[in-house]
Amino acid sequence: MTGAELDRVTLAFEPGSLVVLNVVLALVMVGVALDLRPRDFAAVLRHPRAAVVGLLGQVVVLPALTFALVVVLRPPASVALGMILVAACPGGNMSNFITHLARGNTELSVTLTAIGTVLAVVTTPLNLAFWSGMSADTAALVRSVALSPKELVTTVLAVLGAPLALGMLVAARRPGLADRLRGPFKLFSVGCLALFIVIGLSRNVGILADHWALLGGAVALHNGLALLSGWLVARTAGLPGRDRRAIAVEVGIQNAGLALVLAFDFFPGLGGTAMIAAWWGVWHLIAGLTLAFVWRRRALREEDAQAQATTT
Repeated sequence: MTGAELDRVTLAFEPGSLVVLNVVLALVMVGVALDLRPRDFAAVLRHPRAAVVGLLGQVVVLPALTFALVVVLRPPASVALGMILVAACPGGNMSNFITHLARGNTELSVTLTAIGTVLAVVTTPLNLAFWSGMSADTAALVRSVALSPKELVTTVLAVLGAPLALGMLVAARRPGLADRLRGPFKLFSVGCLALFIVIGLSRNVGILADHWALLGGAVALHNGLALLSGWLVARTAGLPGRDRRAIAVEVGIQNAGLALVLAFDFFPGLGGTAMIAAWWGVWHLIAGLTLAFVWRRRALREEDAQAQATTT
């Protein structure tokens, strides 16, 4: 199968599965919102620098970097569109757990995920439309499905905005209930999303096998550059180490579930687009957790060195 033929591949995906995916993603977003408090946003207003840098890395730097990568790699149009689509989505909520594991600034991570998700109602459609329009190949795919910005905003609002509002309402009105639900709810919802992605990949293992070098290589390189760019943006801004880790993870861990919803909703039949989103959902967790364990060990060594210096 050639790269061009990949653009026309139809994935094994039942129509009812999209409903399930939307429900699972909504549950994930409710879990994110259960962590949110007004004081989280108030803290950003008092000390906005790190949050602004993180949001710029997520909303501006990553999409621009992705387009540059597409220009260099020149992948099939559906693969390029999938890369742009993933980059246009907000950070994934697993970034909070990974940041905590990496001993980064977890409060900053939660704030970035929350604000980025709220802004995604506007930034995701804008980035997708702008950067896909910069390439003749991806622009042709977008025109072929007559992508409606209004419908795109409505979909993002339904799968992100409404669940976030519900979760924040529960957290504000019933904080005790939110505390009891937070851990189990997040594990359950993220587990369901991971299971959905793994099952979807297994049903389309032939396509992935035929294009492993293209799909796997593109996602690994894209994700690696995303993590690196987030760290470099934070370092350039002179932020401390904990903030650098949080921003690197936030930029590198994308909401692949939203990307899948949008791929199946607006680009049905484009195998490359959906497979990029699905494989991102698996790979960014592998890469993010690996990086977190490396950073965690490094943090322990640094603390040991400081403790030894104190005692001598």
